[in-house]
Amino acid sequence: MVQVALYTPDVKLQHLLAPALGSGFKLVPHSDRDACQQLLFEGETDVLLLDLESEPSTVEKQVKFFEEIRPAGIPTIILTDDGSRQSAVDLVTGGAFGYCRKPPALRELKALITRAHEHGAMKRELKSLGRSGAPRAEGPAERKETLRCDGLIGGGATMCKVYDMIRRVASLNASVLITGESGTGKELVARAIHNLGSRAQAPFVAVSAGAIPESLIEAELFGHEKGAFTGTVGVRVGYFEQVGNGTILIDEVGELPLQIQVKLLRVLQQREFTRLGSGRPIPLRARVLFATNRNLSAMVEDGTFRLDLFYRINVMNIKLPSLVDHAEDIPALADFFLSRYGDQFQKTMAGIAPDAVSLLEAYDWPGNVRELENVIQCAIIRADGDVIQAADLPEQFQQTRRGVADALSDIELTQAGSFERMLREFKFKIAIKAIQDCNGNKTLAARSLAISRAYLHRLIRSQEDSDISDVA
Repeated sequence: MVQVALYTPDVKLQHLLAPALGSGFKLVPHSDRDACQQLLFEGETDVLLLDLESEPSTVEKQVKFFEEIRPAGIPTIILTDDGSRQSAVDLVTGGAFGYCRKPPALRELKALITRAHEHGAMKRELKSLGRSGAPRAEGPAERKETLRCDGLIGGGATMCKVYDMIRRVASLNASVLITGESGTGKELVARAIHNLGSRAQAPFVAVSAGAIPESLIEAELFGHEKGAFTGTVGVRVGYFEQVGNGTILIDEVGELPLQIQVKLLRVLQQREFTRLGSGRPIPLRARVLFATNRNLSAMVEDGTFRLDLFYRINVMNIKLPSLVDHAEDIPALADFFLSRYGDQFQKTMAGIAPDAVSLLEAYDWPGNVRELENVIQCAIIRADGDVIQAADLPEQFQQTRRGVADALSDIELTQAGSFERMLREFKFKIAIKAIQDCNGNKTLAARSLAISRAYLHRLIRSQEDSDISDVA
């Protein structure tokens, strides 16, 4: 049962919500500030409902209350009316889980409370894992327990920040701009936002602006009437109309021509559009998300992207890391693709050999997760047995293998201990030798080993941290 605290001076709201939430939720209403605060810090509450009233003095007190109870780490849902809606949005931006308009629609409120509860449980799990200090498991079976978020995979701190942002924005109707390099999973993030929000049962449509000819973009997005332009045979319902109450992702938004940017801005501002060849406005009921791998700020500076549209779509920004920046998730991702494509290619695959995993972790991944997916497909096809070996990886990994073999001939492993410790020592010695051979130039050393400079630094730092912990 989800323990829900309600802090509000409105006695009528207390009496309304207590029986209305029904089974599965236990509501504890409070109008006394100190008593509610004590309850929250005792750790028995899963979700807090914080009521904002329209009077500025009351709103200010409630905002201050939120700041005071924030260290308790309780996911907070703001109840707001039109008079305090902007304050509610500000609180969500500042750390509240989401907001719900008063009087609340019970189905929406229950769904929001459930998602907030799941979000809080995930954060507590992450905190517990962080305190345990347990090393990352290397076995395929253990790696499959990696945390996920609606199709996204990875339990490292970087990806968990992304998950947190997804859950924050899922319940809002605000514009979200998803940025990141090609192949990082921007469409997956958009789908997660859709699936975790109140529109999950409605359609999700992803539109790639870069894949539609410039002359057809407007008709594809907004639709057209018969005879609207040369070559039209009948009526076309555009993507904005097709999606209805669902979610539409405008991918590669930086590829939109300036004249379409102007029309898109007006649609977002007026919340309506018209088909080409028609003067009848059609309400925009969909939630619109945006994604790009381009630097829109730089495009604004050089005049190829409108500043007003940039501000309109960049209300909330989720920046996806490149794969090399969360390399700790590579084994889990590799296992996922191994299972998916092993089944698809009708080959029973048991796992990936440790030396192959090490090569995957050391690689620079310019194509990010999409490249990793392709590499695993290739390795499955090349593998003779049910375990992917280092030799099964594509040619770009074999150069690293040869470099490691050369280094191994000059290095004697004398450190006794577990396999994990010996492997860490071995990687560290290879890194140090490469730096020495390059006269201290870490960039050249990384290049000689065919790894990124960031990964070289992580090798050195992980060994230094291990030495410190051994001394302690």
